[in-house]
Amino acid sequence: MIELIAMPSSVPGETSTMRSDACPILLVVDELRQILGGGERIVLQLASSLTRYGYQPGILTFSLDPESAALRVPPCPIYLLPLQRPFDVKAVQAALEFRAFLRQQKIRIVHTFFATSDIWAGFITKITSNANLIWSRRDMGFLRTRKQRIAYRLMARFPDRVLAVSERVRLHAIDVDGVNPERVETIYNGVNLEDWPSPSRPQRKPGEFLIVTVGNIRRVKGQDLFVRAAATVVRQFPETRFLIVGEVLEKEYVNELRRLVDELGLTKYLRFEAGQTDLRQHLTEADIFVLPSRSEGFSNAIIEAMASSLPVVATDVGGNSEAVADGASGFIAPPNDAEALADAVISLLSDPARARAMGLSGRKTVEEKFSMEIMVKQVARAYTRLLHD
Repeated sequence: MIELIAMPSSVPGETSTMRSDACPILLVVDELRQILGGGERIVLQLASSLTRYGYQPGILTFSLDPESAALRVPPCPIYLLPLQRPFDVKAVQAALEFRAFLRQQKIRIVHTFFATSDIWAGFITKITSNANLIWSRRDMGFLRTRKQRIAYRLMARFPDRVLAVSERVRLHAIDVDGVNPERVETIYNGVNLEDWPSPSRPQRKPGEFLIVTVGNIRRVKGQDLFVRAAATVVRQFPETRFLIVGEVLEKEYVNELRRLVDELGLTKYLRFEAGQTDLRQHLTEADIFVLPSRSEGFSNAIIEAMASSLPVVATDVGGNSEAVADGASGFIAPPNDAEALADAVISLLSDPARARAMGLSGRKTVEEKFSMEIMVKQVARAYTRLLHD
């Protein structure tokens, strides 16, 4: 049964800005964990901003941690439809409930995020309702199962629109999933610039630097490459320190990383900050941001680092090179190449003035291209075009 879990709290004396003719939409996300990933945070930002454009959003999820950050200040109604296996008998009853919910709420657009939402919720939406379906494509499919890859191909005609987070993801949706190119457009992630004021860097002694990487700790994020690059950097800059920040998703991989740190003699140079942390604090204290991923769609962490006026070193995967201008706001390195990452970091450490200039260039890029305001406006325009086609 679909359960209403949270509602936005009203402020005493504040009148609602919701228009009576607002268009009901539903944002569907696979899960809302205690610590939210970048995609889930984007969903919450959309939900809190789309009302300004005449849309009445709700969020529906299939799995919800009662301690989820999404419940602290819910931007809209949040619903739970428990769904453990999308293809068993219980899923049939869930499908009937989902169909009834769409009709009861008069949903005009179902906007899905991640595989179960795209495939299961997308399928039910198109065969049982008149609602428009939008897929949000956020990666290059690196975590898909074989069944999911087949399902995406079979359902290529289902979405009325596909919103890709980068040009590379857009091309993947066309070339690999087989979606009609006319239905796919790129809308980059955005950051709320009010949350990322231009920081003042801490004072350090000559030769002291802090290099940070942020991301869920799992092999695809390439933290082992970051560790190996650190081993090269400290030979030339021995006062440099390194920080890995992120939620642990693969425990064995974390153990592997810790063994690698010991083997390379980096214990005093590198530390882990696992779990829920204040990213603004870490990025404010850092001098350089590194994203060593083996695969990405479009990294929120990159544009958050750029918003913090940090020079960025990132691997050439997904939309990284669409965010970081190589040689202007940072460096783009080949994937799976720890030495290339190290060379880029050493280049920045060797020329602090250039590194600072790159950080400022990155901040300007975010203001002009990757702000939350720009992203929400583009999504709202996509909704409006879809409804009036």
